[in-house]
This record gives sequence, structure tokens and C-alpha cells, in this order.
Amino acid sequence: MTIDLSPSVEHQKEVYASSDDRVIIHRADCFNILPQLAEHSVDCVITDPPYFLDGLNTDWDPVKLAKRTRHNGTVKSLPGGMKFSPKQGDDFEAFFTKLAAQVYRLLKPGGFFVSFSQCRLYHRMAGAAEKRGFEIRDMMAWRYEGQPKAFAQTHFVRKMRISDAKKQEIIDKLQGRKTPQLKPQMESMMLGQKPREGTFVANWLKWKTGLIDTQADLDGRFPGTVMDVPKPKEKYGHLTVKPLALISHLIRLFSAEQQVILDPFLGSGTTALAAMQTNRKCIGVEINAAYYAVACERLRAVEGALPLRA
Repeated sequence: MTIDLSPSVEHQKEVYASSDDRVIIHRADCFNILPQLAEHSVDCVITDPPYFLDGLNTDWDPVKLAKRTRHNGTVKSLPGGMKFSPKQGDDFEAFFTKLAAQVYRLLKPGGFFVSFSQCRLYHRMAGAAEKRGFEIRDMMAWRYEGQPKAFAQTHFVRKMRISDAKKQEIIDKLQGRKTPQLKPQMESMMLGQKPREGTFVANWLKWKTGLIDTQADLDGRFPGTVMDVPKPKEKYGHLTVKPLALISHLIRLFSAEQQVILDPFLGSGTTALAAMQTNRKCIGVEINAAYYAVACERLRAVEGALPLRA
């Protein structure tokens, strides 16, 4: 099957192509690009979409988020993702329902859909994918060591317009308790699967999808749902960059060599690099110009291709 990876000029902003055209990256809104790709043209989707927590939705600004840090020992503003609103879940579910519809159309029968999510909104993501026809096969976890985010309330009590004695009385009553944020040690991943055609064997013979490669071990053991990989030291200016080793493992586990991997939210380009490493093809889409530039530079450093500009 021939796959046309090039969108129409109408929506094309900028395109990077590897020297052998095995990796194509579009700088554009994925909802403009995905409808132009052919049905059943993708073997596996692995992506890290916007989480829709505070400041981390579709229009997040990396520059503004980077400024939301501690200032002179006090919290200038809560870091992105720590404010809570029920609307976050509603917005994320609506967004992911739209995404899942496109992914379902593009995937071959039996193809896998792996998507990261912040744990507290995982149920919204899985529910949206299921409504669009996906079978939710499992929940997986990327395990790492994060930084504690819970806040003590002493600072806020000290700012109250009451006597010092009353302030101390309140602080004593709180007994050092903090806001309800446990130390983050994992990010959830949804394992969705487009329903196969017939049996597993029949689907594999026709589409070469639907079965996993259990020889793709991460730690010398049978592949499991918890994947223990350290956070990357190099962030490439991205707030939620994923380890190359983790994405490479997911690609090996849920696809076969020469197949097409799609990442509609490519970020700094890790999925494209992992696809290149594991002898797959990749279609990536990234709307942010800065992230797109980083992704191109990382790929260019690996194989020396030049970007093709519209």
C-alpha cells in the first residue's frame, strides 16, 4: 500500500523530510493534517497530547509556563498543572474525542493507540477513545522519580490579618498537613486498539497489526504495564519530554519494522527519532514553531537531512 505523507498546500506551513522520506514532520495543527491522510494508512499511534491541566492545554505557551517558578523563596504562581477545575476534564474529553475519531479512521484494523495522560484525567481519555470505537486493552505507566508538589499552608496562614498567637494556633492545628498532591512517580498511558478483522491470526496476515512483540523487553523481563525509565536529562525546552528509550520500547512492542508510526503532537521529536532508531517510518505533526525547530534539529543531527519548506 502506497502512503501519501504530504498534505495539500492549503494547510501546509512547513515540512521536514528525512533524506530517505521515512520521516515526515509537519508544522501545523494536526486537525488540519490528519483528515488529509488516507484511511488505514497508519500502523500505530504513539503520542503525548496536551494534558488540559492549568496552562497545559492546546494553546500552552512554553515561555509563560517557564516563568511560573518560585521567586525569592516564595511561590510566585502555581506551576502549570497544579490548579484544579472540573472544567479541565470536560475540555480534555471533548478534545480527545475529536482526536480519537481521526486516529480511528487512520489506523489499520488491530492497530494500537498509545497516548500519555496525567493520571487524574486518564479516565476521560480512555472514555473518549472508547466512545469512538476503541477497545481499551490496558492502562500502562511510565514510572520515574518526580519532585514533591504538595504545599504546606504555613505561608498562607502567616499572611492572615490576625494576631501572631492566633496564627500559631492555626498552624499547630494543621499539624504540617499539605495540599492533596502526592509525589508524582508515574504518568499513565492508555493502550487502545482498533477492533481487528476476524481472528488475531487473520488480522495479522491481512494487516500485520493486532499482536505485540513480547521479545521487545525493556529490562530483560517479559514486557509489563509498568515501565521504569528515568526522566531525560536533556529537556530540549519542552515541559513534558519523554525518554527516547521509553518511546523506542513502545514502538518495538506495538508495531513491526517498516511500519508507519503517527504522532500528532510530536513536541521535540522523540517519537520520530525512536521510529528512525527502530527501523520504522514516522508521520509527525507539531503546531509549535519552537518545538518543531528542535525536532528538526535533532533529526538533522542524526541523519543530515535538510528541511523542505513550503
